[in-house]
Parts: sequence; structure tokens; C-alpha cells
Amino acid sequence: MTPPLTLILGSTSRYRRELLSRLKLHFEVASPDVDETPQPGEAPAALALRLAVAKANEVARRFPNAVVIGSDQVADLFGEPLGKPGSHERAVAQLRRMSGHSVVFQTAVAVVHHSGHFSDSALVPVKVKFRDLSDLEIEHYLQVEQPYDCAGSAKSEALGIALLDAIESSDPTALVGLPLIQTCALLRRAGINPLLP
Repeated sequence: MTPPLTLILGSTSRYRRELLSRLKLHFEVASPDVDETPQPGEAPAALALRLAVAKANEVARRFPNAVVIGSDQVADLFGEPLGKPGSHERAVAQLRRMSGHSVVFQTAVAVVHHSGHFSDSALVPVKVKFRDLSDLEIEHYLQVEQPYDCAGSAKSEALGIALLDAIESSDPTALVGLPLIQTCALLRRAGINPLLP
């Protein structure tokens, strides 16, 4: 009998860890060492996909016998990439700019198994319509959620849902940071089926 494949999440994101745990698979976590600086003129979708693949490959290089998941998310505001704000001031600025506009959260996932000669990726865009937000609303939201590690300062799974008018997506988990429908599809192709023991 073939031993089960080792699964590694190439991310230190607590959001991605929580999402992947929903599949009831045993997995380990490894931090990818990848420069996330956008390349000149790089579109948000291309950036998210490139970084997801780079993260998966970097971890798979260290663990060639494991199936590795890499993921990345970039908020796309009129073609400009918005990443994690990292500070209160930058989060305020991001939310002011997104107020009243539609933003596409480009969420990419890659699955790599070096020794199994498997590598594939997918991009799942989520269109989000932000309400017209007052400075008071923005300030209260940031004080409560402190979403400084979230792309575009948006944390929709909690109070952040009140920032929004609408969400359009083929996969609701993509907005949180890991598109589980596509992740399951890629894992099945790599030899791991979450629905089989």
C-alpha cells in the first residue's frame, strides 16, 4: 500500500491555515522565503499568480517529496495592486480609496509536487463592491479588526462584511485568502482527494 502523501501549506497566514483545516486533511506549515515586490508594470492578477507559484516552488524545493500549496492575494483597484497595509495609516488610505468603488481581489493558488512531476495553478477573482464609507466607519472597523495583514485591509469574514454592498465570486473562500474549490481540484490532480480516507 502506498503511504499517504505529505501535504504542506507554504504560508504562515493564519487565514489560509484555518481555511485548509476545513478540508480535514493532515498538513504541515512551512514559511516560503519569497520576495513579494511587484515587477514594473505587473498587473495584480499576474502578480498574485506569480507569487503563489513562487511560494509553492520555494517550499517544494526544500521538501521535494511533499505536495505543497502556495497562495497569494492582491487587491486590484483600477489595475493598481494593493497589498497588505502593514500599518493603521496605510489601511485608512486604502479604505478611503476603495470607498464607493468595485475592487477585484485576485486570489491565486498553486500546487506543486516536485518528485511527482506535478505543478499547476489557478486564479480566482472576487469582485467586491465597497459602500461609501465615512472616516468614522473606517476608524471603528480598523480599531475592531486591525486587518493590517489583509490585502486591501479587507477582512470580510468578520466586521469587514459591513464595508460591502456586494460580493461576486465562484468561490466564497477565495476572498478570505485560499480558494478551496480550486485547491481541492488541484489536490485531486496531485493525488490527494479530501473526500477519500
